[in-house]
Amino acid sequence: MGKLLNHADSATRQQILHVALKSFAERGYAATSVQDIVDAARVSKPALYYYFTDKAELFQALVDRAHDERYRHMQEAAARGGTIAEKLEEIVAAVFEFSLQNRELMRLAFATAFAPAGEAPDRAHCGQKGRRSFEFLRSLIETGQTAGELDQRFSADELTMGIYGQLNSYIMIRLLTPDCPLTRQTATQVVRLFLNGASTQRSRVPLSPARNGAASKTKRYARRYNGRGKG
Repeated sequence: MGKLLNHADSATRQQILHVALKSFAERGYAATSVQDIVDAARVSKPALYYYFTDKAELFQALVDRAHDERYRHMQEAAARGGTIAEKLEEIVAAVFEFSLQNRELMRLAFATAFAPAGEAPDRAHCGQKGRRSFEFLRSLIETGQTAGELDQRFSADELTMGIYGQLNSYIMIRLLTPDCPLTRQTATQVVRLFLNGASTQRSRVPLSPARNGAASKTKRYARRYNGRGKG
């Protein structure tokens, strides 16, 4: 067995987080014990409890890291763009790159969001963190609409759900299918499809009469997601 790390050393905390992430991502929260983590990290239980109250707090620290780092990358990426198209491309490309570099972290975040009861700690809620990213994108979309860069036939919620849905779908597909490309070129194509659509017609495609009903549902889903509605 390896040398025990001094729990006063900050490197110990990072080692615990690293080992816990790998175990949680591969085996799940419920199947991972504190003993599994301390054995793999080669630390004592007191060392783990020095930094984290319990396994749930350790898990939450990883979930928070996933969302906080992703959000930070989104903000920094948006600042690099001028137009809404440039901002969205920078954001999608940055999140793609972050996801490629932090595959286990993203797997953990998505798994937690869809985890059944008992497979994640009750207090490990992803909703608030996810809403923060959604709201950030929504504010950019609203700015783009005000500037005349985005179509005002659609609500800001509908447009945000469109680009956010594409972004997350590509990442989830990549987690399941490693050959799904998360490249700058893919990011450009995602944003191009979002902005231009798939129609070959140069003029605007007429909206279906049924759109109003679908739009109202989308708005309700968006309000529920970003916390401004009660369900």
